[in-house]
Order: sequence, then C-alpha cells, then structure tokens
Amino acid sequence: MFDLFKNRPTDVKEIRNALLQLIKEQLQKAEGGEGANIRALYLFFTCSDSDRYLYESAIYFDDPDRFKNEEVQRIADDFAINLPAAWSLKISFEDEPPAEAIRAKNIDVALLVSTFKNPVLYKQVTAYINVLNGETEKKQYVLDSACGKINIGRGTGVQTADGFFRKNNIAFTDADHPGNRAVSRQHAHIQWDAVTGSFFLYADEGGIPPSNKVKIRTQGEAPVKLLSTEIGHRLQGGDQVMLGDSALLEFSLTPE
Repeated sequence: MFDLFKNRPTDVKEIRNALLQLIKEQLQKAEGGEGANIRALYLFFTCSDSDRYLYESAIYFDDPDRFKNEEVQRIADDFAINLPAAWSLKISFEDEPPAEAIRAKNIDVALLVSTFKNPVLYKQVTAYINVLNGETEKKQYVLDSACGKINIGRGTGVQTADGFFRKNNIAFTDADHPGNRAVSRQHAHIQWDAVTGSFFLYADEGGIPPSNKVKIRTQGEAPVKLLSTEIGHRLQGGDQVMLGDSALLEFSLTPE
C-alpha cells in the first residue's frame, strides 16, 4: 500500500521549508504588482498537540516578527513582490481551517492570502462572554462583530507605559477575590476578524511570560497557552479562557 506520509517532514527545519514553499507558491501569484494588494497572510496550523512544539519552533513562536520580517519578506524580495508596508502575518492553531484557505500537501497548515480585492465579511455576529470565576462588573458580556477591540483586564481603566489610557471593556474589579489576584490590568483582548468571520483572542503585555498567563481550552482538546501578543486564538463556542491562576471566562455563541 502506498504510504501517503513517507515524505512528511518530521523535524523543525523540514517543516519550516515546507511552510515557506507553500507561501512562495501563493506569493508568486502576486507578481507583477499584485503584491501591493495583499493586506495579510493567515496561517492556520492543524497539527496534533504532540507535534505543536515542532510547528511553533518552525515559525519562531517566541519571536513571530522574525518569521515575518526575515523568512517571508525574503521570499517577497526574491520575487520582486512589493508587499505594502502595513501587511501583517496572522497565525493561529485550529481544529479546522476556513474552507477558502489553501492546505499544504505534506504538513498540517493552511494558508489564506487576504487582499484588498477580497470581499470582506460584513455579516452581523453576536457572541457572549460568561464569567465562570472571578469578580467582574457583569456576569455576562455581549460581543458584536461591529464593536471593535474588546479589552480584558483588572480595573475599568489604566494608563499604559506609553502614557495613553486603556479602557477595559471586560473589567475584573479590584476586590480581594481569589480569582482576580493574577489578572493584569492589560491582560488580553478580543477582536473580530472580518476576513475569516471569527472572533480572535490575543494576549496583551500583562498576559504573557514573564508576567501572568492566558490559557484556552477548547472542548475535548488539551489547554494551550498564548506566549506572544502577535499570535491569536480563533475562538469557538464553548472555549474556556483562564486569566492568571483561576479567573475563568467562557466564550459562547448562544446566550445563557
């Protein structure tokens, strides 16, 4: 019987090369000035929990700008693909990528190239955040695809390191509640992504090592940690989000 997996990469370098080959094949389609229309590359990793560390190492997970600015940009430069200055690389680990993403043949990743010519999903989506542990101003928060960035942290507002004011839309109180103690004032945020039609959760400066932490558990899966402010997690109904040691939120697509 033919072994479909005999040419499957098994180490970090091979996975990185296969990933860059996929990106190169798609970017080559943007030669001749079309690269200026690219606004983002989305990488959806669908690997098993046991292989996740290989894929994280392949994209320099702890330094995501390195993969974008060195590896991907080098491909663009080699093929004279003039990417716009504000293009972004978005990475997430998923059970299933969007249907329109291009799947790699021999590694667990799919690529979606978002351009300014692509139709943007303006559909109206409502979701809910339920507070399972910790003391907040409300027990349930309503998210809307039109509401922009939803900040999560302790206290309703904080002056950030750059001197500007940050408002927390989902605010844990300063009360001496055990669940609130390890919640940072700038812990995380949720943002709607119109290209994939999904809400994404990102850690902020106070929610990554060496500060506090953000962990997510999707039903039936092992918990994952967010280690970078640049790499988000696409939220699915039933996801539980732990902030710090025990503050616990639940993402839902139906009201309680």
